[in-house]
Amino acid sequence: MGRDDLYITVPSFFRCPISLDVMKSPVSLCTGVTYDRASIQRWLDDGNNTCPATMQVLPSKDFVPNRTLHRLIQIWSDSVRSQRDGIESDSISNSAAAKDQVVELIQQMDRHSSSSVDSLGKIVRFAEKSEENRKFLAKSDGFLALLVEALGGGSAGDGGHNVRILEQIVRIIHFLMGEIQECEELMRLMLKKTGAGGGDCLGSLLLVLQKGSAESRFASARVLESIAGSAESKLLIAERDGVLPELLKLTSPEKDSSLIEAGLSCLIAVSVPKRVKVKLVQLGAVKSLSKLLSDSNSTTATIEKVLKLLETVSSVKEGRAKICEAEKEEGGDCCVSAIVQRLLKVSSSATEHAVTILWSVCYLFKERSAQEAVTKANGLTKILLLMQSNCSPCVRQMSSDLLKIFRVNSKSAISCYDTKTTHIMPF
Repeated sequence: MGRDDLYITVPSFFRCPISLDVMKSPVSLCTGVTYDRASIQRWLDDGNNTCPATMQVLPSKDFVPNRTLHRLIQIWSDSVRSQRDGIESDSISNSAAAKDQVVELIQQMDRHSSSSVDSLGKIVRFAEKSEENRKFLAKSDGFLALLVEALGGGSAGDGGHNVRILEQIVRIIHFLMGEIQECEELMRLMLKKTGAGGGDCLGSLLLVLQKGSAESRFASARVLESIAGSAESKLLIAERDGVLPELLKLTSPEKDSSLIEAGLSCLIAVSVPKRVKVKLVQLGAVKSLSKLLSDSNSTTATIEKVLKLLETVSSVKEGRAKICEAEKEEGGDCCVSAIVQRLLKVSSSATEHAVTILWSVCYLFKERSAQEAVTKANGLTKILLLMQSNCSPCVRQMSSDLLKIFRVNSKSAISCYDTKTTHIMPF
């Protein structure tokens, strides 16, 4: 590969006028100029009321997603990635020769008890190629144990070279997770300390979450989710210093949707024990999840996972207190209001999670502030509509219970519900 192959020309309109980086979430101001969401939000949060590019005074600080440009950037990024991988993949493919080369690389890892970024990178590209290749690696005698040993001994140092090696190992393990037939013993090994230097698999996975690329952080979150199968493993993961905060960072609205969903899935997997739920609340999870609910760019899968996690933390009093908290940031919605807004038109799964949360805080524990927030957000109308829809018996019963709680205010709620449909009230 020549030096010229390393240079990538970025179209100028893909760059944010503020940061000059390729935009991850392009949004347009009323002036028609497009910026990266994180950059323009910081500009506005600093008290500026002008368009940075034109210096026009903004009559409105609202911005809208530029979905067309977002799709173009994604297409371009995929094309660049394919070209880059294509340059390096000529030497390693799905052929018998490639498999022989991979076997030799594995044997070198075993003999020298160490790995190079280049060798591991070749194995990653081999695994990416096909399911057949991944099955070949998973069945390679001793390879998975070798990976776990390398991962377990790699967290003692945090140099850049060491992190890159760990990133490749984590990505390989992630690729192979779907091909491992009997992985219970392997998962136990990953949760135990290995190596005389004090390194361990959890420490390595945490290091990748902290310093790795987006791809490797995604893989690390997925691996953590996969090994959180037992109550013991959930506690080991969640109570490791730094793991929960790093997973919460993945759920920032500015992150890629796949990263957000990976972080949420892992948090759901480890948050079954009560003390983990309490710790999540203390780390500000409810506030972060509320922002995701209010973000118009959140995908259906993201909304479902956010509501599932909120339902989980609503089972502890600390979680309910934060969900019902009256204070909110200027211009933002409180959590209950955000939940009400996602009650309909997302998915049946999202609806069930949302209703369960409202039922828990309003009906089961009778939180007065939550009841007031539901009324203020026009939640009664939405609950009435929900009861007339093709919802599950469980959702219908919880909706009926909620309406009973609000029966004192039912007349005012129904009077503003202008429809010719006849409603049969459950009370």
